[in-house]
Amino acid sequence: MANNLIGRDLAVDLGTANTLVYARGKGVVLDQPSVVAMNSHTREILAVGTEARDMLGRTPEGISVIRPLCDGVIADFDATEQMLRHFIASVHRRRYFAKPRMVICVPSGITPVEQRAVKEAGYQAGARKVYIIEEPMAAAIGAGLPVHQATGNMVVDVGGGTTEVAVISLGGLVTTLSVRTAGDAIDQALISYLKKEHALLLGERTAEEIKKTLGSAYPMVTEVTGEIRGRDLVTGLPRSIQLSSVEIRVAIADQLHAIVDAVRTTLDQTPPELAGDIVDRGIVLTGGGALLDGLDELIRTETGIPVHVAHDPLSSVVLGSGKCVEEFEALQQVLIAETVRRGA
Repeated sequence: MANNLIGRDLAVDLGTANTLVYARGKGVVLDQPSVVAMNSHTREILAVGTEARDMLGRTPEGISVIRPLCDGVIADFDATEQMLRHFIASVHRRRYFAKPRMVICVPSGITPVEQRAVKEAGYQAGARKVYIIEEPMAAAIGAGLPVHQATGNMVVDVGGGTTEVAVISLGGLVTTLSVRTAGDAIDQALISYLKKEHALLLGERTAEEIKKTLGSAYPMVTEVTGEIRGRDLVTGLPRSIQLSSVEIRVAIADQLHAIVDAVRTTLDQTPPELAGDIVDRGIVLTGGGALLDGLDELIRTETGIPVHVAHDPLSSVVLGSGKCVEEFEALQQVLIAETVRRGA
């Protein structure tokens, strides 16, 4: 096919926490943290992805480690463009003339200005054509839901920066809600709680580790306890404490309620026919947040609707957008129309 001569089409899940790239015919070829390390004075990029993430909280003066995406949207345009360029170059080795078509995922609540910034970053990074797909739609396709049928499909995508809730029918989003409470907000809640209750200062990476190992959204059969190390705010010296999963649940309760409220609000705005379908078919949970122990149980208890965790929640969005590049003609209707660029 002529397209392959110009460059393999790519789908990019440009996430707040991780960026995943899917190459047509190859599958997911890259999964790296959305982190960039740069020289604070010259803004020269020193490291990208895993290498940059390992520097978080460990850099000397003169090197800053940033996450160029915040709440699912571009916070630092230059760094995002450089990061995207780096990732595309690592996927398209030896193809200097490669100019792929690119499908990029964006949160459903994104403004036209933010949308244009994402497209611009794609063009600057070397794409010949950039299409945009909304994350809940990509997540639903990736989770294998029949998005083109006249039945209601509900997807809850809990990412790093945003939680996307959507009801999908006939290849379109019927009701959507994007809230900026997700994985990062849960990490921050843990940091604040330990600072206030235990006078212990934690780094972002430690908070994330605690969430993964001890975090839960619903009472567990056997509660667990773990040792947590941080800096004592009184003495300034390193200190460790024992913390139970029960206490961690208390620390992140507000963030969990915000996610449940988003699900409730979306259900409230859903047409009755589709709401009936959702009661039958259940809600599909995707994104990194779906891995939080008991989140499915919490949503099930609060809404009374069955909740299923997608087969591979971390990759649902990139696999769904990947399906769009594989079956471009068949799935083109789910992509956001190019007309957005007219106002550019």
